[in-house]
Amino acid sequence: MAENIEVMTAVQGEGVAWRDYVGLCKLKVVALIVFTAVVGMFMATPGMVPLDALVFGTLGIGMAAASAAAINHLVDRSVDARMARTRDRPLPTGHMNPRNCLWFALSLGALAMLVLVVFVNTLTAVLTFLSLIGYAVVYTMYLKRATPQNIVIGGAAGAAPPVLGWTAVTGTVDPHALLLFLIIFVWTPPHFWALAIHRRNEYADVDIPMLPVTHGVEFTRLQVLLYTVLLLAVSVLPFATHMSGPVYLAGAVLLGLGFLRHAVRLMRNESAAMPAFGYSIVYLMGIFALLLIDHYTPFFARLLA
Repeated sequence: MAENIEVMTAVQGEGVAWRDYVGLCKLKVVALIVFTAVVGMFMATPGMVPLDALVFGTLGIGMAAASAAAINHLVDRSVDARMARTRDRPLPTGHMNPRNCLWFALSLGALAMLVLVVFVNTLTAVLTFLSLIGYAVVYTMYLKRATPQNIVIGGAAGAAPPVLGWTAVTGTVDPHALLLFLIIFVWTPPHFWALAIHRRNEYADVDIPMLPVTHGVEFTRLQVLLYTVLLLAVSVLPFATHMSGPVYLAGAVLLGLGFLRHAVRLMRNESAAMPAFGYSIVYLMGIFALLLIDHYTPFFARLLA
């Protein structure tokens, strides 16, 4: 039976469509990654980002993120086939065979490194490679199945993009870039655990030790609340360190209070998990948009003066 499935998958993989390759890239996730990286680029300079860093840095970081996503598809294909959220992905459906997926991921990753080394700088390439390995290998192959703190430890890879964007422009790692890293790092647990609460039965069925599975929903809801409070405190650090101004501070506090409101609702009612998850994405986009707007507020003020 298993041999028949492999043969069928290989045959179907011969007629793979470009949409299946696009499906491997998790474009919505990659788009958010690229957005935070681009904001990191603009935050690294008082003026306009050099065009080569903007274009090739964005391209290289985006392709590396897509490569990591494809490896995630490959490693998790048997688990994905058993979960409602992921069973329609190209590998579980047989639209693509594992060999094609592996070559696509490796080619994309190699091209990303080449672009970053040749057209950006070596430090950005090295950090991007470490981020790719952190997500595709350390998190996906080990942490995800080893500990309920998987998303906390593995969140370091997902928090790297603004640092990568910063180094693409400056060639250095600045403390302010690490503040951007910290925001995403603290944001990741309440973001993902809200989804894990909603999907806890599926994670239990495939033996992945997400926090709601190992410690229960009530404990996880408390962790979401505590991390959200911590996130609200961390989000004001750009203002406290004079990295950003009052425009950012006002918006960050409002967005943070909105996230806290969702976390409190989740404490009261488990059905609030998906609204909290959805808001968390809006929150992160909003925080980084505010950083960008605040950064260029003095410039536009001078134009209008």
